[in-house]
Amino acid sequence: MKQLWAPWRMTYIRGETETPATGCIFCLPPECDEDRRNLILQRGNGAFVIMNKYPYTNGHLMVAPARHTCDPGQLTPPEVLEMNRLLVLAREVLQEISAPQGFNIGMNLGQIAGAGIADHMHMHIVPRWSGDTNFMPVFADVRIIPQHIEETYERLRQAFDRRRP
Repeated sequence: MKQLWAPWRMTYIRGETETPATGCIFCLPPECDEDRRNLILQRGNGAFVIMNKYPYTNGHLMVAPARHTCDPGQLTPPEVLEMNRLLVLAREVLQEISAPQGFNIGMNLGQIAGAGIADHMHMHIVPRWSGDTNFMPVFADVRIIPQHIEETYERLRQAFDRRRP
């Protein structure tokens, strides 16, 4: 029998999550300088790109407004523009680094719609490859992520850094 090691997932399985003092993983103070620890790849004035700590595939990213809101209708026009600009940038970076054959991009608004964090809206961008799904999620409720999250972060961060003005 072969073993599959993914020790970083145990925190998720046990329901133990690290959250900032505010209780929302997306509500980080602007002066917070722990982007690497928080898996933040790019910050704008009103939005940012962050890696999903429990990804569906390597490079599963999220774009979130800096302001705490669960309603896209409450975003200001500059916040909407920045979120979309960061989404396009994230797709470009993922295309360069991982050469996916497609993407799933979207939002789950509300817990009943599948939002794991329903109080702070965010967009998902999930790179996809032919054959990237298999029997493991169906039979064992396990996803196989072939690259360690810290290695993925380093590769993505370098690509985002190359695009900074």
